[in-house]
Amino acid sequence: MSGFPTTQDRIRIAMLIDGDNAQPALFGEVIAEAGKYGLVSIRRIYGDWTTTNMSSWKEILNSYAIQPIQQFRYTTGKNATDSAMIIDAMDILYEGLVNGFCLVSSDSDFTRLATRIREKGMFAMGIGRRTTPEAFVNACEVFVYTDNLRPEADEPRVATRSKTKGSVEPGQPDPLLVLKKALDMSAQEDGWASLGTVGNQLHQLDPGFDARTYGHKQLSQLIRAYPEEFEVRGKSSKGGPSVIYVRARDGRRP
Repeated sequence: MSGFPTTQDRIRIAMLIDGDNAQPALFGEVIAEAGKYGLVSIRRIYGDWTTTNMSSWKEILNSYAIQPIQQFRYTTGKNATDSAMIIDAMDILYEGLVNGFCLVSSDSDFTRLATRIREKGMFAMGIGRRTTPEAFVNACEVFVYTDNLRPEADEPRVATRSKTKGSVEPGQPDPLLVLKKALDMSAQEDGWASLGTVGNQLHQLDPGFDARTYGHKQLSQLIRAYPEEFEVRGKSSKGGPSVIYVRARDGRRP
């Protein structure tokens, strides 16, 4: 997703992983995704390392310099891992070691933590499964679904609209409504808006919005899949990359 934050605003991020809830097979993709938003300077994973279900994580700890945090399960049915992760997060927050967090979990127990991080003016990112409760997703500034990090996520999975009539994959939400709303929030008097600003507004409207959900690697590609709805143009920038602008077709406000 373009627009948040810019490369000039790269931040230091603490990545805290719920080992009981995250997927070790995708961790390479997870760390790369968080790296788009800043330098992941703290990497910790929480779980009971005396149990067999954590064994799959042990192979990648050294590869990615992850610090394992042991948390015994003192009582059946109580998630001590979540509590330990939340306590550590608050310690890191008040010590001022970072200015952003990436919470890798699909558990709604971290909803209040994400909210607290944002209340302190810090960047809050979440990564989890598609089944992650909406409350946790919306508590983050950016939420990335692990479905979109799988290698097959690079392959087109949805039908794009034609010039006369289009459709999306059955069961998938149509992105057009939220795209139009984000553009309306971003557009200047002439109707044009920078793609980065549109991307920021999309995350405000839906922290889990991701072009990859609709089979496109980038937001610009998704918008270009609706040529009957949007105009797109590029503008060269001195000493930097070209800037992409978008507006509703024929200059109409959405």
